[in-house]
Amino acid sequence: MSYGQGGPPSQWDPWKPESQQPWNKGGGSGQSPDWAALADASETRHKRRRLLLIGGGAIATVAIGTAVAVAVVSANGSNQASDPSSPLPVTAGLPSATGTVPSFAPTSAPPPLDPKDFISSAQKDRAPLGPDVLFPGTQLTMGDTVYKKGPTADTRNCASAAKVTLPKVLTDNGCSRLLRVTYTKDDIAVTVGVAVFDTEAQAAKAKQQADAKSIIKSLAGGGVKEFCDGAVCRSTTNSYGRYAYFTLSGFTAAKNVTEKDTAVFATGNDLAEFTFRQIRRRGEAQASAAAEE
Repeated sequence: MSYGQGGPPSQWDPWKPESQQPWNKGGGSGQSPDWAALADASETRHKRRRLLLIGGGAIATVAIGTAVAVAVVSANGSNQASDPSSPLPVTAGLPSATGTVPSFAPTSAPPPLDPKDFISSAQKDRAPLGPDVLFPGTQLTMGDTVYKKGPTADTRNCASAAKVTLPKVLTDNGCSRLLRVTYTKDDIAVTVGVAVFDTEAQAAKAKQQADAKSIIKSLAGGGVKEFCDGAVCRSTTNSYGRYAYFTLSGFTAAKNVTEKDTAVFATGNDLAEFTFRQIRRRGEAQASAAAEE
């Protein structure tokens, strides 16, 4: 059976213009075209075109995303991917210090003020002075022992508050004031006397000239009975700065003190130690005040 010139009819392909159009199944030239087949072919072409457009848009989107990623990497300062196996970059060392190190001229701080300087002369020792200044309060505690404070006295006539050989010693060395206070503990009483001089040299000389008979007068009153008036008592003499200080310790029962009466000796030593501390504190307070000016 013959299907026209050139052999059997080829299958119609809408994308090949030379392919035979299916106007009819018999291939005759006087027949009307098959419109249903033509419509199906047109729809097929439209579907393929849409698929191509959609695919092309997806590829374009991927390309734009890649460009953005590359731009972000470039914005971070490097266009090269890092290799985690490569060694870390060597950290640059700190620049060495150059230039001249500033130097300062050596300075010397002034030496601290010596507290003793302020109690060694009347010119510097200007703080208030009196029995209640050197011996404040109503009692005194030394260690575990408490001494009750008794009467006080203050005189410009130093000889009037001294006995035996002490009046002459005080007068000859220019004593200008004598302060006294009495403390008691049980049946023991002690009077402390502080003689004031203009200079340290005068006080030191008075101490040197005093002997075993150079004693101050005991100070009674205010509930303290007379003591060391005709009875043997224990006395001490010392000096610090422009002050010479004395103690006289004994029994309020008019009993003589012997070497076995250690409590009397301890009482005199405690009061002598406290007097020294008070004079030294006087110098420390004035030195501190002068340093702050």
